[in-house]
Amino acid sequence: MTGYQIFWPLLAHAALVYGLYALLGLRRAKMVRAGNIDKSDYRENRDEPAESLVVKNCLANQFELPVLFYACCILLYTTEADNIVAVGLAWTFVALRYAHAAIHVSSNDLRYRSPIFAAGYLVLGAMWVWLALWMAVS
Repeated sequence: MTGYQIFWPLLAHAALVYGLYALLGLRRAKMVRAGNIDKSDYRENRDEPAESLVVKNCLANQFELPVLFYACCILLYTTEADNIVAVGLAWTFVALRYAHAAIHVSSNDLRYRSPIFAAGYLVLGAMWVWLALWMAVS
C-alpha cells in the first residue's frame, strides 16, 4: 500500500479533537451566559461545571492513548507496513475513539464507555504487534 491511506485515520482523529474543542467552547459559553460560572473562573479552571467538565476530560483523553496511535501510524508508514491490515486497524481505532467520545460527552455511562475504551486499547495493541511482526519478518 505505502500511499497515504494510513494518514486518513490520523486526520479523522484530528477532526474529532477539533470538534471537541468547539464543543467545549460552546458549553463553556453557555455556562457563562446562564450565569453558572464567571468567565474569569476559567483562568484557573478550579470549578468547571459538569456539563463542560466532561468535554474537557474527553479532550484530555484524546492526548493519552492516541499519542501511541500517532506514533504507530508513522512507524507503520516508514517501515512500509501500512497495508490493508494496518489501515483497517487504524480506522477501527478511530471509530472506537469517536464512539468513546460520543458517550463521554453525553451520558458518560461507564457501562458503555469502558468496554469501548478497552476495545480501542486492544486494537491499538494489535497495531503495535502488527508493526513488530512486520519488522521481524522483513
